[in-house]
Amino acid sequence: MLYSVIGYYSLILGLLSAIILIYFSIKNFQNSELLDTNILSFSFLQFFLVVISFLCLILSFVLSDFSNETVFNNSHTTKPLFYKISGTWGNHEGSLLLWLLVLTLFILLFLIKTKNQTIKYKILTLVFQQIIIIGFFIFLIKTSNPFNYLFPVPEEGLGLNPILQDPALAIHPPILYLGYVGSSIIFSSSLAATSLNMISSGWASHIKKWVLISWIFLTLGILLGSIWAYYELGWGGFWFWDPVENVSLMPWLALTTLLHCILVLEKKHILTSWVIILSIATFTLSMSGTFLVRSGILNSVHTFANDPERGLFILIFLFSLIFLSIFIFFFFHKTNNKDSSSLFWLSKETSIIANNWFMMYFLSVVLIGTIYPIFLDVLSSQKISVGPPFYHKLIIPFLIPFLLIMAIGPKLGWIKSKLLEKNHLILFLIISILISAIIVINFNSNFLLNTILVSCALYLFIVTLRESFNKKYKNISQNISHIGFSLLILSILLNNLSSSEIITNLKVGETFEANKTKIIFKSINQKEEKNYKSIKGTFIIENIDGIKNKMYPELRIYNQPNIVTSEADIKTTLMSDKFIVINLVKNQEYFNVRYQVKPFMLWIWLSVVLICFGGSMSFFKKKYEK
Repeated sequence: MLYSVIGYYSLILGLLSAIILIYFSIKNFQNSELLDTNILSFSFLQFFLVVISFLCLILSFVLSDFSNETVFNNSHTTKPLFYKISGTWGNHEGSLLLWLLVLTLFILLFLIKTKNQTIKYKILTLVFQQIIIIGFFIFLIKTSNPFNYLFPVPEEGLGLNPILQDPALAIHPPILYLGYVGSSIIFSSSLAATSLNMISSGWASHIKKWVLISWIFLTLGILLGSIWAYYELGWGGFWFWDPVENVSLMPWLALTTLLHCILVLEKKHILTSWVIILSIATFTLSMSGTFLVRSGILNSVHTFANDPERGLFILIFLFSLIFLSIFIFFFFHKTNNKDSSSLFWLSKETSIIANNWFMMYFLSVVLIGTIYPIFLDVLSSQKISVGPPFYHKLIIPFLIPFLLIMAIGPKLGWIKSKLLEKNHLILFLIISILISAIIVINFNSNFLLNTILVSCALYLFIVTLRESFNKKYKNISQNISHIGFSLLILSILLNNLSSSEIITNLKVGETFEANKTKIIFKSINQKEEKNYKSIKGTFIIENIDGIKNKMYPELRIYNQPNIVTSEADIKTTLMSDKFIVINLVKNQEYFNVRYQVKPFMLWIWLSVVLICFGGSMSFFKKKYEK
């Protein structure tokens, strides 16, 4: 109980420090020669108070203090220590406290690290960020208090959802939030720069670091969530267009587009409106994701709150921020017609703008597919779900020009260019088409579309790889990220082309044979663990070449809460994953067995890591590379 009291009053004092910070900011804005030392002091104090509050919640979980309602709802005495700690942010209240912690950390780092920028700009950024922070403080204290007291004190807690008790999901939310919350700094600084009419190449160079940090963490967060869903949920795939997957993808698409616009703005004073709008859109989409996940509107395995009051608060807060942004954009943003002169059709800027339009189209498709079922339900009470076919039909055809422009665009120069090395580009395209045709002809699939898609991805890979070796150290971060992206698209396409699946019901001792694969259900072993009962099957998988693999899928029956989960067994090699999962067939002795062969799964994960590595290389460029 003591930790709950300390944690709660730390939040109250943190809110008070935010109000004091706005007061000092207004006072300092009028005399803006030097940054008031009180501002830095109170920013550090605010961060320290939120850290204290967060540590108190962690201690409450570790000590199983069930007088705390959040601990009671999300923990249990038999839960391992690691999951007691990760359970701190594995719930609605704790995750919002983590949001607040990262918000206060980022603004403190911004004030400390930002140099060669005007004091007025720093102060205005602080004010806009504090408006967001105050909103989150009020939201936490009023509707989502992580320190609510229970009396009489229960002897035992309800436990954490077993599918959330996983190492990947323990680190997935903090990394994802670093990406989400990083967009708040971009949002605040964009509004500050717009208000002061200082959107320029210098500002673009300054804010690019924050865009990159946010983009890298958001990408890694999505990757970890995808890996977790792949092996923990037993879906057997890496992406299913689940609504909550989509709400993390949308800000990523906006942030990727913003990153490319910032690169153009660094070179030439154009796309200022794009930069401001995308800065606002990225944060708005991050907040919208928070609203959809926490309002109970979305029906997904990822959602963990169902409270209309919370949803209404976030919605009002979100609309307030949007209206503030629109007001500042229309009343303070000034375009310079001379600097924003028409672009030459064959230039690097034009290729980036063209791909930005494609990215905005992809974003629109994901947005419509995610929110259309919600509006249809509200207007007509009809419930529909938008699945993978919708996204595939609308997105895949547009990937073809998108990948071609990605391949050719970096070969162009800034402002005005001629397409150099035409012979090489044509030769590489022919080679890509021939290799793709040979690959696709082995599969019973849409020959024409798949050949074109694989050709474009392979073409991007070959052209970018040659560029990397041809011009050492030049655009190394861009080339690594583009190679990673081409590998990602290639791996996804080849994975879809050559995946196979067997679904059957088997008893212990039975054998099933199909698709040149024999599945032998050898035995079942039962074991008592600390907080669950394990039922582990032993399977022998034999293919046409006589190669045998032993695989051990598992069912876990948790004691608190009483839930059965499937734990897939995955044999990973460089070329493919062998994936098997079992489920109980109700009131029968049979087990439902699903066995899949998923080619190039490892390359999907590695390619995303490569994309992030390319982005991080921007921070380590030598002077001669710039």
